[in-house]
Order: sequence, then C-alpha cells, then structure tokens
Amino acid sequence: MTEHTLPLITFYQGWRIYQQSLVETIAPLTSEHLALPVAPHHWSIGQLLNHMISDRVWWFHLWMDEGDPDLAPVAQWGEQGQPTRSAAELVAALEASWQMIEHALTSWTAADLGHVFSPPASLSEQEKSAFGQRTRQWIVWHVLEHEIHHGGELSLALGGLGLQGVYGNA
Repeated sequence: MTEHTLPLITFYQGWRIYQQSLVETIAPLTSEHLALPVAPHHWSIGQLLNHMISDRVWWFHLWMDEGDPDLAPVAQWGEQGQPTRSAAELVAALEASWQMIEHALTSWTAADLGHVFSPPASLSEQEKSAFGQRTRQWIVWHVLEHEIHHGGELSLALGGLGLQGVYGNA
C-alpha cells in the first residue's frame, strides 16, 4: 500500500478562509472599537485580538520553532499591560502569523503530527510542569480551536455594536 504524503494544508483550507474573514472583520475597526470591552469586566476587543494573534506565535514559533524570528515579539502581545494595536497593526500581525502557519502546514504531512515537543526553555519550571510535552497534532488543533472560540467571542462583541463579525452578520 502506498503511504499518502499530502501536506496538512490540504485538510485545513477552512482555516485559510477563516483567516481571510478575520482580516476583513478587523481591518475597518477604529481605535474606538478596539478599546471597547468584549463584555462588562472582560478584555477590550483589541486585547482579545492581541491574545488571539499572540497565541499563534507562542505555539507555532516558541514551541515548534516555525516562522521568522522577527515574529517572536508578537508572542508577548497577549500578556497583561500590552498596548492595544491599531487595526492595521493587528491585520499585519494576522497576515504574518498566517504565513507562518500556512508555510508549516504546507511542509508537514500526517506523519509529522506525532512529533513531540518539550516545553520551551524560556518557560518557568512551573509552566513547563503545567504544559508538559505536546504533540504537533495537539498544538495545531489547540491553536485552531482557540481561534474558533475567541472568534465567536469577537463576533458576539462586534454584533452587539452593530458591526459585522467573523462569521458575517449572522
């Protein structure tokens, strides 16, 4: 039997479409929109977006060493006290982080999903213990489900403002 070596991107075309929807949703937002809370006592829309984007870089770059080293500082965007970026900065970071993800998914096959990653050396001993080792499959799924979860949160917040969300005006 011949082993199939299709690149993983073959199975993640929906993620590419989701990425484009994120960009189209975020691009027109004003600084006033980005400063509004998602809900009372929650992050602002801009902080939520910082968190979503930083998660991509944290897992793909910090854990799996994918992407341009210039992208590394974006992994800190989700930390408390980070400034809210402009819509243009957020879109640029979304596009740069997507290029990193897309390149990785294009170069990996199903055979690569079982690769195990140890926590990055930069994590504290407590963080290393809490995270433990993770497979590439777990990391890819986690980043995608994280985006879907927070994309819904973002859409709900934007819809409450009368703005289009990631999933349209539904």
